[in-house]
Amino acid sequence: MADAPIGIFDSGVGGLTVARAITDQLPRESLLYIGDTAHSPYGPKPIADVRRYALEVLDTLVDQGVKMLVIACNTASAAMLRDARERYDVPVVEVIGPAVRTAMSTTRNGRIGVIGTAGTIGSGAYQDMLGVNERLTVLTAACPSFVGFVEAGVTDSPELLAAAEEYLAPLRHAGVDTLVLGCTHYPFLKGAISYVMGPEVSLVSSDTETANDVYRQLVSRDLLAGPDAAPSHVYEATGDSADEFLRLAHRLMGREVSAVRLVQTGAIDIPGHAR
Repeated sequence: MADAPIGIFDSGVGGLTVARAITDQLPRESLLYIGDTAHSPYGPKPIADVRRYALEVLDTLVDQGVKMLVIACNTASAAMLRDARERYDVPVVEVIGPAVRTAMSTTRNGRIGVIGTAGTIGSGAYQDMLGVNERLTVLTAACPSFVGFVEAGVTDSPELLAAAEEYLAPLRHAGVDTLVLGCTHYPFLKGAISYVMGPEVSLVSSDTETANDVYRQLVSRDLLAGPDAAPSHVYEATGDSADEFLRLAHRLMGREVSAVRLVQTGAIDIPGHAR
């Protein structure tokens, strides 16, 4: 089991930032990544649909023999994290908790901003976790077009800057000193986001901290790949074509992703039982 791959799931290409952080920290580990491009973006969809799509992909990863699940999607984490931890026997790591912990330790004035999809912000997941510290003031903003920019491969256009100014100006004017990028697509837009927020605002993304959680879980369960492991990185996408996923991966990550294969996910019984 220790030499089995880590399963990573996102609605599209955003979770590749998490995959890269895991590879940087754990170069001997094999990865199996699925981008649910057939249903992307998740942000504007009803939470029940997101829950169903996400569990279908996680079922597919477990059926392919992964030793751990990483939900590299904030919207999915908010929609079905408890379901996933009850449904599967393998450990499950998500991206919200690590970002919250980092934001709490980073802020100097106690004013934390959170940006994400409409689904993530509407779920209240970040607000609930940060709200346990009564000294913090939490301000949020949904940024519905950001994922679309990333999925179109646009990271530096005037239209993107205009959208960033519209979404982020209220948080900047409110005096937040720490901004949580509550979507794994958003690190690809750090240039525009940092430009609008200014150099005095710290940006927190969950990729590195999530990789830290993965490391801790593997060590505690004696699941680290052995010293002679020959790691493989396999990338899969749902839908009818992998061409768009591969094109975007090359634009955003270079040639790190060399090939993408299609995978079919099936209907599930949502209540389910532990697998």
